[in-house]
Amino acid sequence: MREAAFVKQNKDKWLTFESVLSNNITIQPDHLSNLYIEVTDHLSYAKTFYPNSNTVLYLNDLASKAHQKIYKTKKEPKNRLITFFTRECPQLFKQHHRELLIAFLVFSLFVIVGAFSAANEGDFVRAFLGDGYVNMTLDNIEKGDPMGVYKEQGEFNMFLGITLNNIKVALFAFAYGILLGIGSLYIMMQNGIMLGSFQYFFFEQGLLWESARTIWIHGTIEISVVIVAGCSGLVVGNGMLFPGTYTRLESFKRGIKNGLKILMSTIPFFIIAGFLEGFVTRHTEMPDWLALLIISASLGLIIFYYVIYPIQLYKKETLQLNQTNHTPI
Repeated sequence: MREAAFVKQNKDKWLTFESVLSNNITIQPDHLSNLYIEVTDHLSYAKTFYPNSNTVLYLNDLASKAHQKIYKTKKEPKNRLITFFTRECPQLFKQHHRELLIAFLVFSLFVIVGAFSAANEGDFVRAFLGDGYVNMTLDNIEKGDPMGVYKEQGEFNMFLGITLNNIKVALFAFAYGILLGIGSLYIMMQNGIMLGSFQYFFFEQGLLWESARTIWIHGTIEISVVIVAGCSGLVVGNGMLFPGTYTRLESFKRGIKNGLKILMSTIPFFIIAGFLEGFVTRHTEMPDWLALLIISASLGLIIFYYVIYPIQLYKKETLQLNQTNHTPI
């Protein structure tokens, strides 16, 4: 890349960072550290390709100022866990909405594929879900309790087993990201086909509404954060495929770090989903309005935390920077 193109591509980012340092704008210490790492990576790149240039001198001065500010003022907050979930993770997640969209679209596509396959291939559901599960469900339907599977275990045992299993699936979705993201998309495919064929099976039995109102009490959060876990794997894959101005190793390390943070954000939601499946879903006698209220609240929580709130934080931070940049020094 020519030096002029490199400067043009990153100039606005450097000026913003310089404004933060010069005007003592208060931002999260970890966010400041991330900006510092990015500038030092740019400095290394410039030293390699444009030695003895003004760009190197400028970035070296900027990195020195940043280093002094970070290590002079950075303190580990006492409420580190709270700030991770309320600020750090949402701020990070705003950068990866594209990966979230890809994971969602792939999952949705294979839900349709699963339903279509179940509709056109008589043995598909049994092949995918297993004879044991299908036969048990048919027996429950004959007994007049089609959702009886959620009542077979004790509340706590089901809660614990489901939660641990969901976290395991999420770990696979993240870890398979090392296969250039393809492994994470495979997990999305697998779970999408399972959901599509599962829902079509109940549709075929004339129980689509009964199954949906029951399953989505816990499934709204559970499926949503499986997709978020797929997003974390895609972040890892992108770090390997698209290093940008970073070295490929540094980009990969950043992808691992960011993907792991996104994965960690799903754990509380998996616990909530496990609690709902273990203690709430089994009450199939609950009125429709209550089931719909739980489903709507769950969907609202997921959309707010992973979509709306990160955008709000980004806009707030951008506004603060713009106001500072227009303030006379």
